[in-house]
Amino acid sequence: MAERIRVMVVDDSAVVRQTLKELLNQDPGIEVVSVAPDPLFALAKIEADRPDVIISDVEMPRMDGLTFLRQVMDKWRIPVVICSSKTEAGSDNAIRAMEYGAVEIIQKPKLGTKQFLEESRVEFGDVVRAAAMARGRVVARPLPAPPPNPSPKLTADVMLPKPGNGEGIIETTERVVVVGASTGGTEALKDFLEVFPEDGPGIVIVQHMPEHFTAAFAKRLDGLCRLGVKEAADGDSVIRGRALIAPGNRHTLLKRSGARYYVEVKEGPLVCRHRPSVDVLFRSAARYAGRNAIGVIMTGMGDDGARGMKELHDAGAWCLAQDEKSCVVFGMPNEAIKLGGVDLVLPLGSIAGEVQKRAR
Repeated sequence: MAERIRVMVVDDSAVVRQTLKELLNQDPGIEVVSVAPDPLFALAKIEADRPDVIISDVEMPRMDGLTFLRQVMDKWRIPVVICSSKTEAGSDNAIRAMEYGAVEIIQKPKLGTKQFLEESRVEFGDVVRAAAMARGRVVARPLPAPPPNPSPKLTADVMLPKPGNGEGIIETTERVVVVGASTGGTEALKDFLEVFPEDGPGIVIVQHMPEHFTAAFAKRLDGLCRLGVKEAADGDSVIRGRALIAPGNRHTLLKRSGARYYVEVKEGPLVCRHRPSVDVLFRSAARYAGRNAIGVIMTGMGDDGARGMKELHDAGAWCLAQDEKSCVVFGMPNEAIKLGGVDLVLPLGSIAGEVQKRAR
């Protein structure tokens, strides 16, 4: 039997440490081997506890989480998951942590409804597995399988209305680009979007990220890119020169009214264990844009987006996947490739150029 993934939790809140420990220890493939109230205490314990993954806050006493992260990356290269509050300062620091090498961001759990705690258990388990698979860290033991009898995986059917009779798509000269990413996606999306000119094609993106953090992420990209980047709001038009980032904890669908593309942002259950879900975006694009769409699937663990990309491909869209070498985790692209939904596999640095060529 494969050994469990060993996790260290670093947070100055005793309640958060205990909640995370209880959530993660429910997963038979994960073991919380130690907790620490601050980074200095954690640094003293790493050699003895040998964690495979560290979950850390960014706002802590004695040493801030960003300094802690840089020391961990410099000395041990252990994958770090940032577990932060949804405050503005917390969101900004969490985004900076991704630049410094953190592999994922997740929002601090809070005591709430049974559904909230169940979703948190599923989410934290998936994030820890993704972190353990992240490139740059060799996990010496086989990764355990997901826990038995996991929560049923809902498909995008729960978010998409049944197609109406005679519903068809008229091809236009205007192309719309839909993109999905997860683990490693924040930096991959920065590299991807920085290439586009001010009048690049309209883009809609799902990056698996918690509520409130997507606004800070969009703001950061907007300051780096020539095209405009914003967190999507319900009814936003998809226009040239702008990229829309799906808000955390909300599904984002592509819709069409006449010649106008727009997004619908709505609540709903986890789809493929995520909210927002790449599958929801891709399958709505297959229905409402069809061959007018260009689909891109990037680095990430799991299979969210694979079925949607196959539907996009079958609807006539041009579909690209990031190659294994440039991915942090080659899960989502690989699943889409295996389903036969990908026309071209490219390294990250070549994807934006190909998209621009196809959009013209």
